[in-house]
Formats: sequence, structure tokens, C-alpha cells
Amino acid sequence: MPDSVLSEAERTQQDERSDRSFYQEPRLVQHVDEQFRECLTDLYRQHLRAGDDVLDVMSSWVSHLPEEREFGRVAGHGMNEDELVANDRLTGSFVQDLNETQCLPLETASFDAVLCAVSVQYLQRAEQVFADVARVLRPGGIFIVSFSNRMFAQKAIRAWRTAAGPGRLRLVERYFEAVEAFQGPATVRESPSVPPTQRFLGGAPDPFYAAYARTQG
Repeated sequence: MPDSVLSEAERTQQDERSDRSFYQEPRLVQHVDEQFRECLTDLYRQHLRAGDDVLDVMSSWVSHLPEEREFGRVAGHGMNEDELVANDRLTGSFVQDLNETQCLPLETASFDAVLCAVSVQYLQRAEQVFADVARVLRPGGIFIVSFSNRMFAQKAIRAWRTAAGPGRLRLVERYFEAVEAFQGPATVRESPSVPPTQRFLGGAPDPFYAAYARTQG
């Protein structure tokens, strides 16, 4: 079992409706801006190899994978089947509420990489999810978690809502550190500059945060 990182109070959501109800309607929109998406694709380009078997957890209709790179199996997990069907990078998908069941219906050591983009803030039992991600990764496999400052606040856990960007990054590091199978995580923090022509128009670029770690071996 992984170490416990959060108290029960820190795991609570403002909206206590089931996640299945909240995500019932598809949201075929971009949840982060273009600069963030470019940073994320570049990070994937650095760490994912051609032919890798990839699992995209808490996915949607886009996976932000490099277009020029061919992968092996690309499985997608999410909360809305219509969104997953619309994702043309996926070779297969399944729907599961990770706040109800943290164990993924996947074989042990079956993926080279697992991705989680702009969704970690909704996990109430993140330690257990990270532990099961480690289980499905092959030795030396990588788990990449990314996020910005955007969220559905009513579904983000209290520990996330009450922290700022650096504190949230530290929280994700602690999730990794709670799972013995992961080596020490590395982090990325980028705050894109605002072009002079946009400085007085509002809408600052989305900051980019990521933490990633490999399994032992």
C-alpha cells in the first residue's frame, strides 16, 4: 500500500454529486491554451519513444501526443465515452471512475508510459491511483503528470483548491514519493511570457507544470 499523503478533509469536493453525473455531457473543447499544449507535446516528445505502448488516463478527445511519432498501443481512460471515441490517437478506451475504483482493469507491466494531463486535481485517492499506475508500467516506464491553473473548482479536491501552483506541484511530487516503485520525481515549471501586443488585453498565458518519474529497473 502507498503512504497516505492527504487527510480525509483534504480529499473532499465542493460538488458531492457522482463524477459520472458531472461528466455525463461531453466537453469537446480545449481546457488549456495553445502555449501549454505545445509545452506538453514537447515534454512527451522528449520522453516517449516510437513504438511505446502508452496509457492516457483521465483522457478526453485529445491526447497531445506528437503527431510525427508512431506509438504501439495507445489506450485511453476517461469519464465520457463520447470524448474518448472522438480521440483519434487512441487504439482502445474504457470508462472508469477512479474516485470509486482505483484499480485499473489492465495487466501488470503492460505499458511503457502513462500520461495524465490537466486532471490530477480531481483524484480523491491519488496515492492509490499512482500505485496502480506503477503496477501497469513496465520496469523503467514513465508516468507524466501535467497541470495548469485551470480546473472545475467544484470537483477539484480541497487540498488542490487551497494551494497555489508551486504547492500543487509539491503535492504531485508527494504522490510519487508515496509509491515505493517510483524513483524520485523530476519537475517542470514554466510561466510563458506575455507578448507585448497582449499585455493590456488580459488573459495571461496558462502556466505549465509537470512532474514525472520512472519505475524502478
